[in-house]
Amino acid sequence: MQTLSWRDRAVRDALRHIRQNKPFCYGLTNYIAANLSANVLLAIGAGPAIGAALDWQQAFGGHASAVWINAACLMSNTPHEVRQAARAAHEAGVPWVLDPVAVGAGAGEYDRVVQGLLDFRPTAIRGNASELIALAGGKGDGKGVETTLTSQDALPFINDFSRSQGCITAVSGAVDYITNGHETLAVEGGDARLTQVTGAGCSLGALTAALLSTTAEPLTAVAAAHVFYAEASQRASSARGTGSFAIRFLDELSLLDADEI
Repeated sequence: MQTLSWRDRAVRDALRHIRQNKPFCYGLTNYIAANLSANVLLAIGAGPAIGAALDWQQAFGGHASAVWINAACLMSNTPHEVRQAARAAHEAGVPWVLDPVAVGAGAGEYDRVVQGLLDFRPTAIRGNASELIALAGGKGDGKGVETTLTSQDALPFINDFSRSQGCITAVSGAVDYITNGHETLAVEGGDARLTQVTGAGCSLGALTAALLSTTAEPLTAVAAAHVFYAEASQRASSARGTGSFAIRFLDELSLLDADEI
């Protein structure tokens, strides 16, 4: 297993690509995370559009550089609208990311709708350990949107799941693991206060989509999104509390410089 970090050339090349090309990323996410998701994308150099306004799902889903769908968007979007966006991305060959928020926490109808999005072959799936274990058919035991398990617990599940689905799966935790079922990358570091910023995990799905629009190999691209999160949050660690940390995190994300090493 290889550990990827900010010092890896492929990671910094992916940042250069985003800053130069400013990819358009379209997302459906929950209203709690929408603002932070948009600001994370702007900080890294991408251009966001969020929401299901009239025919945005088909128009943007099929023509964006990348798409992300945070399943908690079902709070304000219909299953049909969400499937429209996933279908548009899939049929157009646009890379897209699924974040299966709260899957396995006991909401059966919700889980069935999210599981149905796998029909549209997401390029990458990211979440916490409980969500991904449940999505893979295990017992996730999530408490609402929070995990009760570790990223290490999820490893055997996400390896098998990635192979069967033909996708990249990324699990967040004290150490993030990103796998295509054959090769696994680890990303260490970060700051635990990310778990105390509303929408931080959801926004990582948006950043993952942006990275999939780069020229980097997809496994490396998904891992690079987690490296950026770890690096920016580590640099923000001198903030006094969670509020100033959230602002400092965005600042540091916007200040990442691929030429600084």
